Amino acid sequence: MPATDALRQRLDALPPDADGDDAEAAFHDLLDALNDGSARAAERGEDGDWRANAWVKEGILRGFRLGEMADYSTERFPFFDKHTYPLKPLQPGDGVRVVPGGSAVRTGAFLAEGVVCMPPMYVNVGAYVDAETMIDSHALVGSCAQVGRRVHLSAAAQLGGVLEPVGARPVVVEDDVFVGGGCGVYEGCVVREGAVLAAGVRLTGSTRLYDVPNATVHTGTDEDPLEVPARAVVVPGTRSLAGNGSSSNAGDFARAHGLSLYAPVIVKYRDERTDANTALEDALR
Repeated sequence: MPATDALRQRLDALPPDADGDDAEAAFHDLLDALNDGSARAAERGEDGDWRANAWVKEGILRGFRLGEMADYSTERFPFFDKHTYPLKPLQPGDGVRVVPGGSAVRTGAFLAEGVVCMPPMYVNVGAYVDAETMIDSHALVGSCAQVGRRVHLSAAAQLGGVLEPVGARPVVVEDDVFVGGGCGVYEGCVVREGAVLAAGVRLTGSTRLYDVPNATVHTGTDEDPLEVPARAVVVPGTRSLAGNGSSSNAGDFARAHGLSLYAPVIVKYRDERTDANTALEDALR
């Protein structure tokens, strides 16, 4: 039996309100598995679909219930949190660069070899960040977010966290994606391999994504949030409020005042020029 299957059975066998030594031991074993990447809050199936591992998210929530406030402060860094969630125990041998200046990685997050963390940035519990990804200044990798290889999260980019409901898929950013400055990806959106999000793009699970090259609109549902197609290049756009399914009076008002709504737009699919513009020098890694 794989180690993660045995761990899942231990956690599932515990009553929801268990708070004894067995519960804390199982939770710490889950943290170890999250820290080394052997357990993940979501995984991609053979069909390409991403699914949440509810038992992992339930285990993370159990840690908050078990935790008591503790003082982890240093001389320069006041830090008070549940004793179950200190900082991630990174070592030089892990091959992760954490440049000084106020960054933090919470325990229970996985950072693969070659990840670069520029200050200040934050990675929350349950997140998975694969090899050679750059997390730039003021970027957030939220709880349980899944980030692939060679991703560039530019300054102030945000990947939202999803812990509850436990069955909800977290945000997923696949390999070789470029996420521009100030972007926000939330509510379980999946950004497929090689896509480019220009600076300022905002995506939620219910966002309508307008695909100009294919003359179609990509949408999501409560069960299957929005997915950005592989190698799509997405920029911020607008769409007029006039004639947007509103009443005649509302449409007239919107037209008279030139009102429009934010709308992300796929303007093209990635080509050699895009690759050159989004390339990150190997020297930076």
